[in-house]
Amino acid sequence: MLLIVLAYLGGVLTIVSPCILPVLPFVFSRANQPFVRNGLPLLAGMALTFAVVASLAAVGGGWVVAANQYGRWLALALVAVFGLTLLLPHLSERLTRPLVTAGSRLSESVQQDGTPKMASSVLLGIATGLLWAPCAGPILGLILTGAALQGANTTSSLLLLAYAAGAATSMAAALLLGGRVFAALKRSLGAGEWVRRGLGAAMLAGVALGIDTGVLARLSTASTGSLEQKLVEHLNQPQSDDQLAMRGNPGMMMQAPSPAPADGTAMMAAGAAMRMSGPSSTAQALPDEGIAPPLDGATQWLNSKPLGEQDLRGKVVLVDFWTYSCINCLRTLPYVKAWAEKYRDQGLIVIGVHAPEFAFERDIGNVSKAMKDLGISYPVAVDNQYAIWRAFRNQYWPAHYFIDATGRIRHHHFGEGGYAESERVIQQLLKEAGSTRSAMGLTQVDAGGVQLAASMDEVASPETYLGYERAENFASTPKAVHGRTTTYLEPKEPRLNAWGLGGQWMVGPESASLAGPSGRIVYQFKARDLHLVLSPAPDGKPVRFKVSVDGKPPGDAHGVDVAADGSGTVTGQRLYQLVRQSGTVVERTFSIEFLDSGVSAYAFTFG
Repeated sequence: MLLIVLAYLGGVLTIVSPCILPVLPFVFSRANQPFVRNGLPLLAGMALTFAVVASLAAVGGGWVVAANQYGRWLALALVAVFGLTLLLPHLSERLTRPLVTAGSRLSESVQQDGTPKMASSVLLGIATGLLWAPCAGPILGLILTGAALQGANTTSSLLLLAYAAGAATSMAAALLLGGRVFAALKRSLGAGEWVRRGLGAAMLAGVALGIDTGVLARLSTASTGSLEQKLVEHLNQPQSDDQLAMRGNPGMMMQAPSPAPADGTAMMAAGAAMRMSGPSSTAQALPDEGIAPPLDGATQWLNSKPLGEQDLRGKVVLVDFWTYSCINCLRTLPYVKAWAEKYRDQGLIVIGVHAPEFAFERDIGNVSKAMKDLGISYPVAVDNQYAIWRAFRNQYWPAHYFIDATGRIRHHHFGEGGYAESERVIQQLLKEAGSTRSAMGLTQVDAGGVQLAASMDEVASPETYLGYERAENFASTPKAVHGRTTTYLEPKEPRLNAWGLGGQWMVGPESASLAGPSGRIVYQFKARDLHLVLSPAPDGKPVRFKVSVDGKPPGDAHGVDVAADGSGTVTGQRLYQLVRQSGTVVERTFSIEFLDSGVSAYAFTFG
């Protein structure tokens, strides 16, 4: 119910979103007609079409996006025809006969004093829905990503309908208010003809603006992103350590496309999870969480042939959902690898399920190289279509599911920490399966580099994405322009957790790519470690860089991928550790200058 309310409120806020501008003249052009037979069908057609298009886009793949783009152009053409019939009725004579017929019918429903035609209102609503579908704030992004990962289901449809109903509500209010304004103008000024022409001009302006969403973004002074994010934070504010532990670190949440709130919630969550690793007993009966789903949705298996029910029968299984650029996953790997080795002869099988977050993580070559570099020798199921992810109804990276010898899930753990408790679960399940060997104590690991456990008590910076789909706290001038090469000026004195670009960059949905010969990224952070997910030029050519902290070479504070003088090279698509400080952690200014073009930057993470 809470998600439905959140979706509805997010829809209400779209009335002030920049990409809704082409739709508003559409709505106001019907303001002087009876609401029940005219405005209501328009809004219903708009909401239904939006929900259908958004649902298909979430689960249908790229062909739906392309199809909707053609539909959007068709809708813009329909708006233009309708606007012309309002602005210049005599122009209809010069149009071709099909357009004359369509334009006349549309125009009549607005101009005649008789009963409006519901069919034309529904048609206009459908066109409006096609124009509206590309709009996406944090709340809509949350819904669509969940639908994409979990597949078509009733919950996703209800959430999309709630979002559409929220937007229809705010537009209905605008429609009713507009009707009163329209009537007042006609009574006081006798200006019905001029009002009609003004609406036609507004609709044509809406078409022009709708063609270029970048223009809308630059002109807007009422973006809903921050409003929606605050709404998400307020309605989902955790109330206890148990709830925090269940949420996990927002950086590992697949369903959350919007950035994690910069309010310490992520650090509290990780702290709660780590506290679970203390000396607690799991000797009591473990709960039965149901039959474990099969693993037959994998697109490929690495280090093993495909493993099915027959292969796993009688074995204790640990399923680890991970992805190779996820810092949280990397910090849990030393324990998972140690358990796989320690308990292999007692009947434990560890299976990694690699579910990608970024597009480059779908590349089998990248995954294979990462596994080799990380020393992963146990079986890994490549879950590029998220089939296994959906089967387990998983939402987190990393996520551990503990399956007994009868094939039933008996325990799960999300996020970092809880290692002692998890190992005791493994020992208990092995004992239930008939293992006669002693528990052998608890595993101690000596991790280093990026796999060293985070110092979460000192972290005040959240995971931060650079692609526009999830970016926040962007502080460069101008504001981020989506999908177009733009010259940015980096912020001179950014506030804590603000970041920016310097030079020519193209900000895409997942990453920011350097288009000029050189460029910079700055970030004001507070943490022991700073990491950045980077990719070299599209042709694979390495990209040189120089790192500075507070304007100086990092020296002893350099990360494993940086020399003391700050120099380094991007050679592959992965996470790079750029800063590791010792001693007291204070707020610092990080800067990385790329000396070659083509690099792509995806996300900052901290520890």
